[in-house]
Amino acid sequence: MNLTELMSELVLQIGIILFAVRFCGRAAKRIGIPPVLGELLAGVIIGPYALGGIPVPGFSQGLFPLSQGAAGIAVSPELYAFATVASIILLFASGLETDLGLFLRYSLAGGIIGVGGAIFSFVLGGLSGVFLLHTGFMDPRCLFLGILSTATSVGITARILSDQKKMDSPEGVTILAAAVFDDVLGIIMLAVVLGIVALITSGQGALSATGILIIAGKAFGIWLGFTVLGLVFSKQIAAFLKKFKHSYDFSILALGIALLLAGFFEKQGLAMIIGAYIAGLSLSKTDIAAVVQERIHGLYEFFVPLFFAVMGMMVNVREILSAPVLIFGAVYMALAIFAKIVGCGGPALLLGFNAKGALRIGAGMVPRGEVALIIAGIGLASGVLDNQLFGVIILMTFVTTLAAPPLLSFSLKIPGFGTRKPVKNDDSAAAVWEFESGEIAGLVLDTLLKDLRSEGFYVQMMNIDEGLSQARKDDIALSITEEERVVTIETAKADMPFVKTSVYEVILRLNDAVQKLKDSSDPGAMKREIAGLEGRTSEQILALIQSQCITLNLKGETKEEVITELIDLLNNQGKLEDRDLALADVFQREKTMSTGMQYGIALPHAKTDGVKDIFVAVGIKKEGIDFESLDGEKSRLFILVVSPRKTSGPHVQFLAAIGTVLKDDITREAVINANDVEHAAILLQHGQ
Repeated sequence: MNLTELMSELVLQIGIILFAVRFCGRAAKRIGIPPVLGELLAGVIIGPYALGGIPVPGFSQGLFPLSQGAAGIAVSPELYAFATVASIILLFASGLETDLGLFLRYSLAGGIIGVGGAIFSFVLGGLSGVFLLHTGFMDPRCLFLGILSTATSVGITARILSDQKKMDSPEGVTILAAAVFDDVLGIIMLAVVLGIVALITSGQGALSATGILIIAGKAFGIWLGFTVLGLVFSKQIAAFLKKFKHSYDFSILALGIALLLAGFFEKQGLAMIIGAYIAGLSLSKTDIAAVVQERIHGLYEFFVPLFFAVMGMMVNVREILSAPVLIFGAVYMALAIFAKIVGCGGPALLLGFNAKGALRIGAGMVPRGEVALIIAGIGLASGVLDNQLFGVIILMTFVTTLAAPPLLSFSLKIPGFGTRKPVKNDDSAAAVWEFESGEIAGLVLDTLLKDLRSEGFYVQMMNIDEGLSQARKDDIALSITEEERVVTIETAKADMPFVKTSVYEVILRLNDAVQKLKDSSDPGAMKREIAGLEGRTSEQILALIQSQCITLNLKGETKEEVITELIDLLNNQGKLEDRDLALADVFQREKTMSTGMQYGIALPHAKTDGVKDIFVAVGIKKEGIDFESLDGEKSRLFILVVSPRKTSGPHVQFLAAIGTVLKDDITREAVINANDVEHAAILLQHGQ
């Protein structure tokens, strides 16, 4: 076959695959099965061991003839190359979705549970090979079976939790945190195992504990070294990429870095996906991460389903239906499910969860998926796994992914709290915004996520092609869903004022730039809803109110005069870097929409480069002035907030917290009639 014929056959194959995965993926979704399984099944159906091997006119050996190339690889090298690129894109995207610094800061419980599940799964997965293959634990096949048992498919779990309205529950937050730790640990363990496998298969000298430790240490050292370097120099890497100006240019070059690292790691005897994941992880904490994710989304949608199909094509249907594979698969599947339920549920019992909560967490960690299939492909290509063991892994992936939704749904429906002590997330609420178009919804959501990051939230995107995100800071957890033009945010009822205020601020800022937002939302109604909601306060945030920045006798008679007086109060206390800039930014914010609320309260505020930290000034004018308030009444209590434009600070969270305090009539009147600034500060911080 000449080159032209080879290329024409390849493009025909890719075209067929694209239609097959879309059709089977949609069909699977309609019957409640994760689309990834439909895409995998599409590959099995059209592969060389099934319909693809049947001769048709013009194709004497079938549309997808059985390859005579590398051992165990049933598809052509050209098609397998596409799958390899797809695996790099998939792991690069996974790395981009992980903000390691904030994640480690807010996910202690998830980390402990993730480590427990990974270790327990690795040991039981390896032991299944020891007993069924009648070999030692250090057999490369057993090591691969251990690694393959560790990975959790966070996208599948997130979708189940979202459907059950439990993403922001204690169990949901912990599952998603643990799943990310699973991915990180799986990559580390894969690096170590590949190093050990290289030593074992090289035949260079006798296998010794010292030799294993040396090669494992080298593999781990390479992974750790590049990860640390990537995180330390992440801003410099992003700055270099941004020199190419256009977002499409630097996004493609970011993927180019992933390809370069993937090739380097493969040359060092490690897996390509390790380098790709490190590249994504390095950029995850930069300001271009979200842009890169968006720009490579089209490539992701093209390549990744193709990867799942190719993995399905390598399944020998006859082998997978044989008695040895079915028996081995049944034992391996049972141990894989048991390992996650016990390995993750056990530590959960020690971290404040009861038996119901531990079961939910264990069940949520059961599904395997993308990473397991990639590692299986690596094992098959390297000759460590044969067709039978590859079939066992495909069975395990299918069954754990299919079993997880009903198992998790059942555990979530068990009545009662999942923690030993009820927490606020068990009493959740949802807010829904329907916009005029999907573009506007996406713009609002992207801006909101950026704001949350600037407020110090850890924002985790569940999957690049899933409309699911989670934001977490301290004990606040938000689950965010975008479906076409509808954005839904679920959180504890106590945190709903913060959510409403955050979205309200985003809409106001975008109102001038996007004319359609005026037709797709009602900021006034939203404002009234915010003012009437019950919420939580934070003493730490309200401690920003200081007595020296309070005045009980404002002189100003107009909105501009009052704002200027409050800005000067902060300036006289040495709080401002640029008084005129801060004043101008507050005035500019006020032009967008008045911050005069109900009940005689006004909350003028702005993000500005005129300060280096968040500061608050409070002023009282008992007779009141016209501040264009929502209810038309004069404003008597004025709370001005200024915070840095680009650095982290709880700007919106403060507004929500102070609004909650002043919702109480008695507290509000007590502040307005306070005799001294110290008493006013105490009332604002703690209420009446």
